[in-house]
Amino acid sequence: MTTSLQRAYSVAALRALAQQALPRPLFDFIDGAAEDEWTLRANESAFDDWAVLPRPLEGAAQRDLSLTLFGQRLASPVLVGPTGLAGLFWPQGEIATARAAAERGAVYCLSHGSVCTLEALAQAVERSHGAEQAARRWMQVFIYKDRAFTRELVDRARQAGYGAVVVTIDNQLLGKRERDLVNGFSSPPRFGPRQWLAFASKFPWWWRMRGELDRITFGNYVRENSRETVAGLAGRMASMLDPAMNWDDIAAVRRQWDGPLLIKGLLHPEDARRAVQAGVDGVIVSNHGGRQLDGALPSLRALPGVVQAVDGRIPVLLDGGVRRGGDVFKALGLGATAVLIGRPHLWGLAVAGQEGVAHVLKTLDAELDRVMGLAGVEAVTRIAPSGLVVRVQG
Repeated sequence: MTTSLQRAYSVAALRALAQQALPRPLFDFIDGAAEDEWTLRANESAFDDWAVLPRPLEGAAQRDLSLTLFGQRLASPVLVGPTGLAGLFWPQGEIATARAAAERGAVYCLSHGSVCTLEALAQAVERSHGAEQAARRWMQVFIYKDRAFTRELVDRARQAGYGAVVVTIDNQLLGKRERDLVNGFSSPPRFGPRQWLAFASKFPWWWRMRGELDRITFGNYVRENSRETVAGLAGRMASMLDPAMNWDDIAAVRRQWDGPLLIKGLLHPEDARRAVQAGVDGVIVSNHGGRQLDGALPSLRALPGVVQAVDGRIPVLLDGGVRRGGDVFKALGLGATAVLIGRPHLWGLAVAGQEGVAHVLKTLDAELDRVMGLAGVEAVTRIAPSGLVVRVQG
């Protein structure tokens, strides 16, 4: 283990190390959110509304963190969620992250906005970890104005052997991410003198990325044999977002994809009920990490209403604000089947690549295991029925 990781006893410590390692525009791209960033802060602070009420005499000498989700046995309820442009923070960042998840027996969801193509990631992970990992590899898609492109991505995910499709629905307009505006950072990135000056201040990052920067783009959007500029690609991608998307579009994806289908970006209980009626296999309670609608309800506060609306018919996952194993415990105690992490694994990736992502997953699992032992719970599947997560009064 690298010296820096040996000092990283928490996700917060990895965040600090990532801030030291990355040029400011890149760190702010990971770390920032929309407008005043209230929802980002509230996602984290919402966990303070709940406390663990332990029962130590229940006995939990051995703890089992594993669970079954969509027929797959997972080593932990901590999943790696989709985050765009991971290849900016470490060479082949998406592949490094997927390999770390595969080693842990965890789900990895590839972002639509990955630097590598979804096919390249599938091939790389299968070479290193075997085809049996495919079911734990999920693909994120959007509903685009060009519905044919949505269908194309779903078809490509099927052909590449992805185990699930995640339709993200809170992306119909781009959030106003003011840190990126201040830094002159765009997606996909266009590097000018200002950006190169910031890059030069972080020589170790620049040195390892020196052969990658000219190739940074959104791989899944680049047309074969295209000479399209990065600026042209950015404009085309922005124009594809569709505020008119609706439940008919979910039904169309459901007809096309016969594997596990999840909707990410739900907060309203009625949307959760509609998702069940639409034949969706799972929902992810999420506000995009506060990067879209600032002022949106924190994910954890929305979770109980969604769990009640679903009423056990499909799994409910939580995305947003998870920074400790205790946060995972609280989310499971409120009815989540599993949680997704976004920023934390990017912080680990920025510090030490695949090893850094593995360190994040190990840290959260170790913390969750300790909380379970102190709370008297021997299996993650018993956290919710135990009644050990209670609202803090006052």
